[in-house]
Amino acid sequence: MATSEEFKVAGKDMVDYICNYLDNIEERPPLSQVRPGYLKDLIPSEAPEKPESWEDVKKDIERVIMPGMTHWQSPHFHAYFPTGHSFPSLLGDMLSGGISCVAFSWIASPACTELETIVMNWLGKMIGLPETFLAGEDSLGGGVILGSASESILMPLLAAKMKMIRKQQELNPDLDQYDILPKLVAYSTDQSHSCVSKAAMISSVRMRVLPTDERNALRGDTLIEAMRNDRKKGLIPTFVCATLGTTDCLAFDSISEIGPVCKDANVWLHIDAAYAGCAFICPEFRYLLNGIEYASSFNASPQKILRVNFDLAAMWVRDKRDITGAFNIDQPIIQQDHQGLVENYRHWQIPLGRRFRSLKLWFVLRMFGVKKLQEHIRYQVKLAEEFEALVLADPRFTIEAEVILGLVCFGLKGPNEQTKELIDKIIKSGKIYMNGTYVKGKFLLRFVVCPATTDSSHILYAWQVIQDCADGISTAINGN
Repeated sequence: MATSEEFKVAGKDMVDYICNYLDNIEERPPLSQVRPGYLKDLIPSEAPEKPESWEDVKKDIERVIMPGMTHWQSPHFHAYFPTGHSFPSLLGDMLSGGISCVAFSWIASPACTELETIVMNWLGKMIGLPETFLAGEDSLGGGVILGSASESILMPLLAAKMKMIRKQQELNPDLDQYDILPKLVAYSTDQSHSCVSKAAMISSVRMRVLPTDERNALRGDTLIEAMRNDRKKGLIPTFVCATLGTTDCLAFDSISEIGPVCKDANVWLHIDAAYAGCAFICPEFRYLLNGIEYASSFNASPQKILRVNFDLAAMWVRDKRDITGAFNIDQPIIQQDHQGLVENYRHWQIPLGRRFRSLKLWFVLRMFGVKKLQEHIRYQVKLAEEFEALVLADPRFTIEAEVILGLVCFGLKGPNEQTKELIDKIIKSGKIYMNGTYVKGKFLLRFVVCPATTDSSHILYAWQVIQDCADGISTAINGN
């Protein structure tokens, strides 16, 4: 494929294929049915020596790729969390790929840098972040687009580490950073995402995992006690990762209590709101943000419930100097005339190069508008409440956590083994896909409203599948 005319033909083919795929996705099982290693028998072990035609490649999409796909956009997919999807977002990705810039500096593509600054301010205002998190002439704050929530937690932890090391060196210039590093301690909870622990491993910072209360939330007193005990051991509290909307059961840490503790201790507070964060564009959910004014950084993922395709994660900081000061390394080849006058987002991330991700966010925000995005989120919450009502109406089941957004945690009354048997039967049925998890020793099922195409009929269908799978198990519960 060497000419634009050939690309036009193939491009139209691909658009048609994608539309047909999405229009008929309910006909496919939501979970892939293949076994590990299936692909090696379907494609050659060596790359082709001569070019193959688009027609030959297109044929292999169904033959080779689709059998191995789990269909995240199926309305029968209810696992993990949603992955955003919309046609405006696809258009943005298409244009980004067509331009194919590597925007490691402002001059490498000024529009890429400046659009990112603007749309991150748009989104920050929609969520209700304090002005101090927004970019502006009189502000030290700002937002950046990264690839995942994992990066959005790693970067603040690395920045907090370097900030504390430098502070300790100011107090004692004879100390080497490697003398200080073993004393630094960060704090997460028994409900934090695994990427928080991974960030601690990468940064070589000791991570203290704190217990949560009966609502699976971290409380201020727990953090105070942990910091006090660590100081007695000669350790230095450095970083706290609080979560608004935990992965397992959508718990919300009490940042209105945690925040003042971090402020008094001069400790970096990061708030991970990967799933729930974009729901705060709806004012009725913004009470969950109480205490945000104490945070040093905050992340949310438009790639989950804001109709933006993966990958696009958003992170904001109160003082960008903490980030850029930790990672600013300039080689002469990438320096520019406007050095110091413009934003260079390479200093906000691990990689040097950056894709033009802000295009798809810009397209989505413009072509949906705030009101349509709010309607989408509210509808997903309504569907979750419909499912919750169905669960509550069946005496065999129990709700295991408060339903706030699009996640319902539930299970069979009785021992863990019965709920585990139920999820096995549900998955083997191939009709819907959902998953389970442990929360403080209790095994529970997670039902998530995922694609934007999900409606009440899919909720009823999923519940019927779950009831059918539970029938035999409920007999065992009743002892019949």
